[in-house]
Amino acid sequence: MNSHTDAPDLAQAPILHVDIDAFFASVEILDDPSLRGLPVAVGGAGERGVIASASYVARTFGIHSAMSSIQARRRCPSLIILPGRFDRYESYSKSFHDLVRDVTPNYEPLGLDEVFCDLSSLGLLGSSPLALAHDLQARLKAELGLQSGIGVARNKLFAKLGSKAAKPKFSTGGVTEGAGVFWVSPDVEAQWLDSLPVESLWGVGPKTASKLHGLGLRLVRDLLSVDEKLLASHVGASVAQTLCGFARGDDDRSVESARASKSIGHEETFARSVTDAEELAQHIRRHASVVGRAVRESHQLCRTITVVVRFDDLSAVTRQQTVPFSLNDEEAIATIALALIDSIGISQPVRLAGVSASSFVAEGQGAVQLSFGVANNTIASQSAEVQAKRESLRDAIDDIRQRFGVASLGHGVEFADGNLRVDRQRGSHAFGPETLGTSSESQ
Repeated sequence: MNSHTDAPDLAQAPILHVDIDAFFASVEILDDPSLRGLPVAVGGAGERGVIASASYVARTFGIHSAMSSIQARRRCPSLIILPGRFDRYESYSKSFHDLVRDVTPNYEPLGLDEVFCDLSSLGLLGSSPLALAHDLQARLKAELGLQSGIGVARNKLFAKLGSKAAKPKFSTGGVTEGAGVFWVSPDVEAQWLDSLPVESLWGVGPKTASKLHGLGLRLVRDLLSVDEKLLASHVGASVAQTLCGFARGDDDRSVESARASKSIGHEETFARSVTDAEELAQHIRRHASVVGRAVRESHQLCRTITVVVRFDDLSAVTRQQTVPFSLNDEEAIATIALALIDSIGISQPVRLAGVSASSFVAEGQGAVQLSFGVANNTIASQSAEVQAKRESLRDAIDDIRQRFGVASLGHGVEFADGNLRVDRQRGSHAFGPETLGTSSESQ
């Protein structure tokens, strides 16, 4: 714990940010103890792969998430890169959330391995936020075998910074254990606001950081002296307002315990860039199949379909269509996605392609339609009988998959080289292909 000796009460520090250490890699090591003590990463092993999670041992070589797999292997030739098993990570994540729920029902998941907790409602119980944080951390270790960093603070901004401060530090000399639980006291707040770089703030990625650096804004304290309107002209009004608030230590975001997914998507970085239009269409149909199934599993309907294409020169194009009806069928999603792909006009090799759905409503709150017009392209309408047959077939396939496994039955687009390949959302190639020599479609 940090050196401030006076323990806070819930009025002073009602927010926890809990972040599991090296989550994907940790799960792989727990499931295969022979990996313990070895440099392990989860990601894409091919030349276009990206590291998603690295074990403690791997981090001592300077390997971290978002690093290219090529660079990671240069730093550590013995690095073991595993492709990732999202079903397993989701199972651990559910157990993680169950333990959090034992502390408070007011928590907000951020992906599989992070949550914000609001402890305000526990005030009448006389609970100590530090005691609750330490108890939760101990249970995560004892019951799930997972290490974590927990930040305890008065708002989300400082709680997230606190969880990072609580984690171990890595260098070529080894691992320096972290505090595990870190309370961001008023003294620490003042110190951080005066000394931290702008990159440490929530939402400041490389592009935003570059813009801020171009304005001479490198430390959080520098934001206090900048005109908000000037900043807005470079990063947008909403971001400018948020950053100026953060520089004062202000963050009024609440913990949204009923936070729903904003989008459901599937994308793939190809082992070899796609140049054939029909091959690209097959990938889009397969992505649409994954998205449609995931939308139905979430018991929602969507109204917006988005496609993204990244070319060999790393430029990217995104197209989006919002329709005046709700849908959850993969053929309907594919029809919109393919029309959007046609509107892009593919003129160079495609390195990555993806499809996502958004603008959700709950099942029963929107009429499902399987035929429509997209942009200026008219899609031939289907009869009510054909639509009904399609819906019945889809529901039957879903039922069989639920009973016998997702790979027990598939659509034609999901077969390659005589084998059924049924990807899940964030599937087996989420971090890039495994090898360079083979098309990812046939792996």
